[in-house]
Amino acid sequence: YYLLSAFIFGISGTLISVLMRIELYSSGNRIISPENQNFYNVSITLHGLLMIFFLVMPGLFGGFGNYFVPIFQGSPEVVYPRVNNFSILVLFLSYLFVILSLISEFGGGTGWTLYPPLSTSFMSLSPSSTANLIFGLLISGISSCLTSLNFWVTNLNLRSYCLTLKTMPLFPWALFITAAMLLLTLPVLSGAFLMVFADLHSNTLFFDSVFGGDPVLYQHLFWFFGHPEVYILIIPAFGVISIVISGISQIIIFGNQSMIFAMSCISLLGTVVWGHHMYTVGLETDTRGYITGVTILISLPTGTKIFNWLSTYLGNPPLLHLKTNSAFFALLFLLMFTIGGSTGVILGNAAVDLGLHDTYYVVAHFHFVLSLGAVIAIFSGIIFNGEKILGSKSLLPSPSSTLSLYHFGSTFFGVFLTFSPMHFLGFNVMPRRIPDFPDSFHSWNF
Repeated sequence: YYLLSAFIFGISGTLISVLMRIELYSSGNRIISPENQNFYNVSITLHGLLMIFFLVMPGLFGGFGNYFVPIFQGSPEVVYPRVNNFSILVLFLSYLFVILSLISEFGGGTGWTLYPPLSTSFMSLSPSSTANLIFGLLISGISSCLTSLNFWVTNLNLRSYCLTLKTMPLFPWALFITAAMLLLTLPVLSGAFLMVFADLHSNTLFFDSVFGGDPVLYQHLFWFFGHPEVYILIIPAFGVISIVISGISQIIIFGNQSMIFAMSCISLLGTVVWGHHMYTVGLETDTRGYITGVTILISLPTGTKIFNWLSTYLGNPPLLHLKTNSAFFALLFLLMFTIGGSTGVILGNAAVDLGLHDTYYVVAHFHFVLSLGAVIAIFSGIIFNGEKILGSKSLLPSPSSTLSLYHFGSTFFGVFLTFSPMHFLGFNVMPRRIPDFPDSFHSWNF
């Protein structure tokens, strides 16, 4: 159910992104009328929320997690099966609220971050659609929290006899760490959303600077969740890639213990660097120095993981790996994630970020890590484990068939052609969230 719902929700999010790409294919207002620029912002908002909360999280965390955590640790089931059932059922309700925001009033064109004052006070175009978005995300957060609690307790209390935390495979470890981050940060996000909701409908003044509120407080609360969130999305992908690479190489991942330490370090460091999303709000120099230093520090455990995966590959006869399509996808993940991580190191520097903030360079960076990292990990995992998941060879094309090679080729060239030019647009400071651009940007957008 998780994988199927992720597939359905992901299609709706992808269609919205196709709409945005058609709009940006050349300059001028092409399909979004000049009178309704808000619709472009609505589509950006929905694309971001649907992809993050309704494709990657249910797919990687809910779907693969429910499937493989009990298998990997030899337990018959997760600890709370009915809570698990509740988690998947309320996901559809939250999707309904998010889609409802599209058709109530003018749609919530706040961006996926729901920053005040766009989401509060008189500047909010549509209080009811913003409220729908908030309700949808709160329900989705409840679902994620319950699933996290379930995995956490299952990992600790329902392991097979003689399987210690030290010998537990990498995939359950990845989910264990992800669940801890979700349980730590989701309540903060829920609090921030409830404050926005109160500002919007109950005359409170948390974020209204005219009356002594503080819009920057919202950014702190949001990004305290928002930065760990990107690791919540990518750490289960690390687990899936570890399964695939280990399975194809027929060998345990090189430096197994260091992989566990690396994931733990990434989650710890990732929780204390939220400030690099808001260098431009006027953080003092000391804070910016600290945030820059710790952000760049995250590249060390990440580099460790990349080299361990490569070492697992290279320690075996190379022909063995190239028989299956999931191996190609796993290698593509390593390539894309490395590129995305490198641009992240560049953006982590406060001085550089002040110039590149809110340009397409940032968009290129996180799409390389997420849409070309997390989504490709989902592909790789489904292709590699498809036979086990469906219990039949005949329902999926075989991983070495021509059809799956076409899938790989079109994905590879499609994503590369879509997201590489954004780096160049960003360096020429084309701002994001704007549906039109000067003719000088035409070639890269085209």
